[in-house]
Amino acid sequence: MDYTTKLAYQSNYWYNDGLKRANIRDLTGAITSLKKSLQYNRDNIASRNLLGLVYYGRGDVVEALTEWVLSKNLQPKENIANYYIIKIKEKKDELDQINQAIKRYNQALDYCYQRCEDLAVLQLKKAIEMHPTYVKAYQLLALLYIMDEQYSEARKNIRIAHKLDKTDDITMRYMHELNQVRKSRNVRLVDDKDTGTKKKRRQTVTYNIGNETIIQPVASGLKDNVGLHTMINIAIGVAVGVAVMAFLVMPAVSASRQSKVNKQTVKFSDQIATQKSQISALKKELETYRTDTKAAEEQKQTAEVTKSSYESLMTIVSHYSTGDMSNSALAEELLKINADTLGTSGKEEYDSLTEKIYPRVCESLYATSQKNYQVANYDTAVTNLEQVVQMDEGYQDGEAMLLLAQSYEKQGEQDKANAYYQKIIEEHEGTQAATDAQEALDTQNAQKSKKHNN
Repeated sequence: MDYTTKLAYQSNYWYNDGLKRANIRDLTGAITSLKKSLQYNRDNIASRNLLGLVYYGRGDVVEALTEWVLSKNLQPKENIANYYIIKIKEKKDELDQINQAIKRYNQALDYCYQRCEDLAVLQLKKAIEMHPTYVKAYQLLALLYIMDEQYSEARKNIRIAHKLDKTDDITMRYMHELNQVRKSRNVRLVDDKDTGTKKKRRQTVTYNIGNETIIQPVASGLKDNVGLHTMINIAIGVAVGVAVMAFLVMPAVSASRQSKVNKQTVKFSDQIATQKSQISALKKELETYRTDTKAAEEQKQTAEVTKSSYESLMTIVSHYSTGDMSNSALAEELLKINADTLGTSGKEEYDSLTEKIYPRVCESLYATSQKNYQVANYDTAVTNLEQVVQMDEGYQDGEAMLLLAQSYEKQGEQDKANAYYQKIIEEHEGTQAATDAQEALDTQNAQKSKKHNN
């Protein structure tokens, strides 16, 4: 059995495993298995289509469409992915609702970063109403309810998420937390042996006499002759009252006034200290809010760039498949995409397109630039060669970079020309381009030395 056949068998094994898991709503496990299947064979159409269906079942419609579009490009004809894409496009109202639900989920995330949990809950409720299979929305809503100690609402939402995906790690973690909360809130009661009713356990003292165990309540410390104690306390109170009236009433008047002044002073001091503490807390809260807002804004910008890159890539794939766009135009669009923001599957598709398109465009632009240079059309030559170098910096063993440097020199942009000459020497040592670049620099240095001597 050759290497390719082994990879195909492994890919099919993980596809079958993903199919079994999907049938029992183990969507997280299915995603893991299907991704492994595509790692062994990225052209496994059945795995890619099923992965799209699993994403769709979790409510991740964007990821589902991405997989189906890639599948369609790998096999344009007799591919069920075409049917899925058409059905989604036919349900334009439903697709718009899903898009709005995703926006509301993102808005809820922003509110969470801003500590506006109530607004986040409202957005998530609307998102779920628009998109009832959106697992991420149920999970975030359950988390917010847990934080607000609304455990019954949290259980209701996390159960729905569990029905949609039986083994999602986040769902299982939240369910575990809710179970722990339920256990900690249970109050155990002790059965009363005489009445059969339940009551809280009283404090008791237990000790043994021989073979018998004696249990009795804790002593209260009061005597039985309460009446006698009451009479004695009254007598003492009368005596103290007479002494106070005789010796302390008049001095107490001035002392009372001074005490009031002292109390007012302490009260004002406490108010000032409280206000200072509140001001300090507000400053810290404001600083935290600014930090969180900045982080949320950066995440939002990253998400927008990623979304834009995927949309541009999907558009280019569509044009490339239909052939209604020239290679040079496709290359310009590919250069606008930030490949670092793409995921694994997106990066693979991006690399596949560049490998097919860039060499053809580089060949055409380089040939045109040589003609432009020969007729002294240096501006056009620079424009074309900059694009060539951007697509393939070492094109023709540095010859394209050399021609760009020479064009800059003809334009009078000597600094840019010298920078490229030096780069060619460092990165393409031993080539004709490096030799020509070194000669150009030597010529310049000789001219400078001659002028200096004169």
